[in-house]
Amino acid sequence: MSTQPYKIFLVDDHTLFRNGLRGLLNSREDCEVVGEASSGEEFLEKLPECDIDVVFMDIAMTGISGDVATARALEMRPDLKVITLSMFGDEDYYFRMVSVGAKGFLLKSSDIDEVVTAIETVAAGGSYFSQELLDSLVSCLHTTPQPAPEVAIEDDESLSERELEVLLEICKGLSNQQIADKLFISKRTVDKHRANILAKTGCPNTANLVVYAIKHNLVEI
Repeated sequence: MSTQPYKIFLVDDHTLFRNGLRGLLNSREDCEVVGEASSGEEFLEKLPECDIDVVFMDIAMTGISGDVATARALEMRPDLKVITLSMFGDEDYYFRMVSVGAKGFLLKSSDIDEVVTAIETVAAGGSYFSQELLDSLVSCLHTTPQPAPEVAIEDDESLSERELEVLLEICKGLSNQQIADKLFISKRTVDKHRANILAKTGCPNTANLVVYAIKHNLVEI
């Protein structure tokens, strides 16, 4: 029994890039580009009529930016899965995309295998950060003065050594089952650790947690 391909929508104001990504995705049996838009406004107009699994969203576009388009799209379709695609130097936009609910984060230099991994991870309900992007975010945060955090871990709620181990693997993009296998503990235990980490940090989801961990030097990527 064959598996239905992931239905992909591309939002980017560079036609050449869209053409290239469409060609790579459509060359695979597990992906199908079902729609495209050259602006956030065009995407929002087409969204109500589209059956989509994953959206690839550019950040800096003519008209409304990717974070604004994502926020409005998620108001219309809360279950929508959005992957951000952009270039080095757009780190500030990535933090904004995290805050509005994007789940995947890739650089436009990513190869097709990583793009497909991101699609699979995000479509399954997870979050995905490319290692190259994580390195860029770490560099940016370490060289740019950061405002005081809105949420801080209380002294009596500091993360345990095991929770820090789990957090590091979360930041590497591992699933709960993969973390359990690597740390030789049960998936149920990892589930509990992840829930505790989210509660202690005040982060609503994994993408926010990754940024939080980097900003607060809780992990070394």
